[in-house]
Amino acid sequence: MHAVVVKVTINDFETARPVLENEVVPRVSGAPGFVAGYWTRSQDGGNGLGTIIFESEDAARQASDMIRVAASNPNGGVSLQDVEVREVVASA
Repeated sequence: MHAVVVKVTINDFETARPVLENEVVPRVSGAPGFVAGYWTRSQDGGNGLGTIIFESEDAARQASDMIRVAASNPNGGVSLQDVEVREVVASA
């Protein structure tokens, strides 16, 4: 398994949350090889971190490309900081 780790700056949580729930989560969860996804924000609410698990490295790379393209058209509320594909080496 592989994970896509997405880091964002949250500029406006009230704008970002419905976009996340109504657009991002359904799009990502429908991607080929999707296993699970978790979206979190920092205690101060200024940063977000998404960890999305895929069955294969190829599926994770395709999803990371999709995320980069989607982020080039601002949805409102967040600014993309980084997208990274990582190997999952353990889980519980």
